[in-house]
Amino acid sequence: MLSAQTLLSTITDKSEGKRIMEYLTVALAKGRLAELAMDIFIEIGMDCSEMKEKSRKLVFTDEKNKMKFILVKASDVPTYVEYGAADIGIVGKDTLLEENRNLYEMVDLGFGKCRMCVCGNPELRGKLGTITNLKVASKYPNIARKYFQDEKGQTIDIIKLNGSVELGPLVGLSDVIVDIVETGSTLHANGLDVLEEICELSARFVVNKVSMKMERERILSIVKAFSEKTEVE
Repeated sequence: MLSAQTLLSTITDKSEGKRIMEYLTVALAKGRLAELAMDIFIEIGMDCSEMKEKSRKLVFTDEKNKMKFILVKASDVPTYVEYGAADIGIVGKDTLLEENRNLYEMVDLGFGKCRMCVCGNPELRGKLGTITNLKVASKYPNIARKYFQDEKGQTIDIIKLNGSVELGPLVGLSDVIVDIVETGSTLHANGLDVLEEICELSARFVVNKVSMKMERERILSIVKAFSEKTEVE
């Protein structure tokens, strides 16, 4: 656990010639990742009790440790961090790959594990490269494009969807989908299967580049604490 002395070491009176510590702002992706991240923040000595209460608030403050926590849509976390509205972010690797923002990815937190996969009718396994203008439905058009066009050199027609992408192949909208797969139960229930795996995913600890320069020691102490709590084997 981070000691109060470590966390509060820069909170001093201006008369002593030292600066007053500024707040560090953490952007958390709403949902399960935020809950898991909060548990770790609590373990390392942060006060997240306000966030554990049922509330419609979006900004929460830990006055003792000079921390602010904001709850935002997962896809917005990299934006808040890149532009400095947040110093730190906890978000899935899928979002980082899709958004491709200019920030530091510090730690693989090891939770929220899943895979980004190409899925479709099992009969298409091993045949995707033979389909001209393959129709790909996905919530992640940038990831899909990079995988098929940049890595495989295959021309595809990308169809951006925001809802249940599994419907794409079922109603003839697309040949395949690119989506996150955890257990695969939804796929199997709809007669679909994983055809190709693009990459493994998990939650990541990211930092704004300017914040890292200005608050390096303090941020690195939190990174170290998180690393120790979430060491990936």
